[in-house]
Amino acid sequence: MATNGSNDVDIFTEAYATQQDAQDPLSHLRSNFLIPSKGDLARKTLRSDQKPDQDDEPSIYLCGNSLGLQPTITRKYMQQYLDTWASKGVYGHFKEIEDSSLVPWLHVDDDCVPQMAKIVGALPSEVAVMQTLTANLHLMMASFYRPTKERYKIILEGKAFPSDHYAVESHLRHHALDPSGAMLLLTPSPDSPNPHTLTTPKILSFLTLHAPTTALLLLPGIQFYTGQALDIPAITSHAHALGIVVGWDLAHAAGNLELRLHDWGVDFAVWCSYKYLNGGPGGVGGLFVHERHGEVGEASSSSSGKGGDGEVQDVGYRPRLAGWWGSSKSSRFAMTNSFVPIPGAAGFQLSNPSVADTTALRASLDVFKLTSMEALRVRSLKLTGYLLDLLDRLAEEQEKEEEGGERCFSIITPREPEQRGAQISVLLKSGLLDVVMASLEAAGVVVDERRPDVIRVAPAPLYNTYKDVFVFVKEFRLACQRAVRGEGGHGKSVMVNGGKEAKGWSEVK
Repeated sequence: MATNGSNDVDIFTEAYATQQDAQDPLSHLRSNFLIPSKGDLARKTLRSDQKPDQDDEPSIYLCGNSLGLQPTITRKYMQQYLDTWASKGVYGHFKEIEDSSLVPWLHVDDDCVPQMAKIVGALPSEVAVMQTLTANLHLMMASFYRPTKERYKIILEGKAFPSDHYAVESHLRHHALDPSGAMLLLTPSPDSPNPHTLTTPKILSFLTLHAPTTALLLLPGIQFYTGQALDIPAITSHAHALGIVVGWDLAHAAGNLELRLHDWGVDFAVWCSYKYLNGGPGGVGGLFVHERHGEVGEASSSSSGKGGDGEVQDVGYRPRLAGWWGSSKSSRFAMTNSFVPIPGAAGFQLSNPSVADTTALRASLDVFKLTSMEALRVRSLKLTGYLLDLLDRLAEEQEKEEEGGERCFSIITPREPEQRGAQISVLLKSGLLDVVMASLEAAGVVVDERRPDVIRVAPAPLYNTYKDVFVFVKEFRLACQRAVRGEGGHGKSVMVNGGKEAKGWSEVK
């Protein structure tokens, strides 16, 4: 029997999980979120007219890597926004409201920046709350991807999230470059102990090999399929030493890992707010631009050296796709058509942000203010460590089962703490996914899947518990048994079947 040493409580029991939750200094943060009940998830209506029953028991929601849960304060903030719009109209842009927690709409993006900067480890001037992830990636690439005759290639991972792949391909084509030769794909070594993940030495050697022709490196802070956390500081430093510009997609890292974007010297980064940042589905995104790229100086003209006596103007700031919201606030409403960007990341903004989206994000950021990313990261590693221990025990049990006992799953997320975030990716034996997902859903357990055989389990440190992890593994054991025996094949899972006919939902998840 495995115990925790101090009081001989078996760690593979619900009693141990409950004990850990009681002793956890951050367990109170869960009360700041709305946890869907099992009945909520099963019903086809928003509200129940039925009397309370066992279906009011909270679900086991381990899907914050796909969509974070709603903070309890979000409804209050959203109602204040709607009330301001209803009662103040256009004055809402400028008027301070004494009985509202929100700032005038003119400042909603700036209001979110200080806390967002803490979450990603940046100076406030290096962060902008704006647009959505892929839109921000396009904006960053328009500014930072500056191909030359010698250096024009872009390096990204072979299994990059499709939207990143599409963005890179479209910028190459925009510059009349053939992606088949100008897009270099990093793939795991087939002889690696973990054939699903990239090692840091592999990445660094690949950069060294291709540096003479490479202009830009784009990688994820955490790989969406495997849950692997990449070594951002080491990779960034090595790429810079080789003269390569470095950008990071932090969709699965912001609000998950303890980041130090400024100190690490990252050139740019982009992220969404609807996963670990709990900003709501399709919520406003964010971007980081290192302060060295955000300087605004005096414009000047110089000889182009091309085509005779023509001159090229140095506008005094990094070239970009510009919009009025990125213009200096002192001249924004002057309508002079003379663009002078705000220094820093704010100067890359295009249009005024959605007040609704930014208000929802503000609610979540106020929850983050109750703790720190350092403390959340410590808690996250404990939760995922406990999850790995339980899954290892389950795998051992499966091997010991009667005749022909074998594991029905393996774990493809790296075991090393520094190489994982909150997500553990579980690779099932072929053919088991549909039944396993349907069984988990029937038990009120929410995880998501990646075809053909992976389920992603993500205990979010802001609201998940040891008991959540314990109950998941208990139900996962039963789901695997049903799948191996061929039971429950008639069931359908919302996460597997939902949206199959609409807009590539499998990619959105």
